[in-house]
Amino acid sequence: MTAPAIDPYLIEETIEIDAPVPAVWDVVSDLRRMGEWSPQCRRMWVRGPIGVGTRTINLNRQGWKVWPTTARVVRYEPQTAIAFRITENRTVWTFELTDLGDGRTRLVERRTAPHGTSSVSRALVAAVLGGDAAFRDELAQGIASTLARVRTEAEGARR
Repeated sequence: MTAPAIDPYLIEETIEIDAPVPAVWDVVSDLRRMGEWSPQCRRMWVRGPIGVGTRTINLNRQGWKVWPTTARVVRYEPQTAIAFRITENRTVWTFELTDLGDGRTRLVERRTAPHGTSSVSRALVAAVLGGDAAFRDELAQGIASTLARVRTEAEGARR
């Protein structure tokens, strides 16, 4: 029996939020506001109503480096999960919500690349974005920052 493949691109962080699932969902499912939460994805332009198949144009930034990407929503389960795949590098970004009861929510943000990243993406990460380890660390810190910002917004909306 073959062991399941491990995604070497997996980055995942979890946070507990003192707000009910609908309040957290309202924040993470509004992709138009992604630039308010993410330190790297500074802006998302959403083409049409948000659901499976919705396309976005994204503006990313690392210091002085700015680059566009595009994405498509690949999972949309209201109050449960939303995920989008970045066209250029094949990574999938997911937000999953779990009701903890008592008006609390567990939110997981995950970046995966189940089929690996593109050769162009790997070359750019190595040559321009600091290399795999540094870029991965920066993304992990960015995910933690994103989750903290989402928590602040969702908890504030509850008051």
